[in-house]
Amino acid sequence: MEIVSINVGLPQTIMYQGKELVTGIYKYPVSSSLRVSKTQLDGDGQADLTLHGGTDKALCVYPEEHYAHWEQVLAQKLEAGTFGENLTVRGLLEDQVCIGDIYAIDDVIVQVSQPRQPCHKLAKRLDWGDAVLQVQETGYTGYYLRVLTEGVISKNAEVKLIVRDEAGVTVAYANQIKYHEKANIEAAQQIAAIQALSASWKQSFLKRLAELGA
Repeated sequence: MEIVSINVGLPQTIMYQGKELVTGIYKYPVSSSLRVSKTQLDGDGQADLTLHGGTDKALCVYPEEHYAHWEQVLAQKLEAGTFGENLTVRGLLEDQVCIGDIYAIDDVIVQVSQPRQPCHKLAKRLDWGDAVLQVQETGYTGYYLRVLTEGVISKNAEVKLIVRDEAGVTVAYANQIKYHEKANIEAAQQIAAIQALSASWKQSFLKRLAELGA
């Protein structure tokens, strides 16, 4: 389990179909080590703080293993950071990582908080109208980390699992229930009960359960 690339970028204004769009999805690899706080890496930023950033989404992670698939779909070479992730990683796929898992990255301690939910800005960055749907369908979403202990992350850092969450709910399973098994009450209850789950995803599952009469 290792970091392939550390990527940061500040919000910028782009033109898309004749309209201005402010977005922080443009992240680019850096060669230096960077300090990470409870909310973000140094030199990084988000445009819409109602949906991005904050303690539950301090770091966005995306597995390098998915890039080959998307390069084939889009018929183009994609560099690390294309999916707006801060950390491009290897050996930490969605079906291997559980919500609530705690990892050490150098002296930084992080915890998996939720799957990454793709937004329309990814579609606009790549001029790829089906981006959100395809990311959801494949389950190649990536995920977010909250920072439990601040520190410095280096590009060559190893990622070590410290604690496996007792619920054992993988990011892949949470995605499956979120997008494909929307009437699965038992699974929704299990996910909503995970203490480490982000506030926004917990609220989403509780709302679904209320609508299902559970």
